[in-house]
Amino acid sequence: MDKAVIDLILYSGIAGITVFLGGIIANYFSHHIKESPVKYEITHTLMSFGAGIILSAVALVLIPRGMEELDIIPLAILFLIGTLLFMLLDRYLAKQGGQVSTLLAMMMDFIPESIALGAVFSSAPSTAFLLAIIIGLQNLPEAFNSFRDLVISGYSTKKTLAIFLVLSICGIPSALAGHFFLSQYPELTAYLMIFASGGIFYLLIQDIIPQSKLANNYLTPIGASLGFLVGIVGEKVL
Repeated sequence: MDKAVIDLILYSGIAGITVFLGGIIANYFSHHIKESPVKYEITHTLMSFGAGIILSAVALVLIPRGMEELDIIPLAILFLIGTLLFMLLDRYLAKQGGQVSTLLAMMMDFIPESIALGAVFSSAPSTAFLLAIIIGLQNLPEAFNSFRDLVISGYSTKKTLAIFLVLSICGIPSALAGHFFLSQYPELTAYLMIFASGGIFYLLIQDIIPQSKLANNYLTPIGASLGFLVGIVGEKVL
């Protein structure tokens, strides 16, 4: 196997494994840390931190990359399609009694960014490595919050961790697809990023940000600001 391909698998594996690690940490936090107001505040602060990171991914990575390639009309149409489809999906899941909004947002963030990782790898390996680190940092708090949502929805710990393990691995084929098939088609990658942005933005406003709010607590919005700052610093480094 070509060394470049091995490196790409390694980079995307590093970016993806934090999904599983986030689930492991969330499981430990849920079962081994006693219930208390402090634990409740930490949980909501991490939720807002993850929301800030997801928002930074949309505002600083997905939408700007899409705007570089697409004209205004297809860009607007695709963003609205993503928003409307995820509204319908969210309504369906709400009727089923599930809380998987954070998981959906993480997937809609992680998969397009993994594809972008593969697409830029051949031309800028050092940039791809930094992007892998940033994706990994994004996945950790998002997975932490997603674990909580899935357990509340009735998923067992083993099933939830199994889902996270599969998602961790999904970053590798996504990056390989971006490298071998989409690196020559930047417009197609841009379509995917804008569509994902519309869906993520809907989930953020409808589900994730409202759930992170905690009355009479000022730490949670700081968590969101710090999460967004992570994205700013990452984008500046890239």
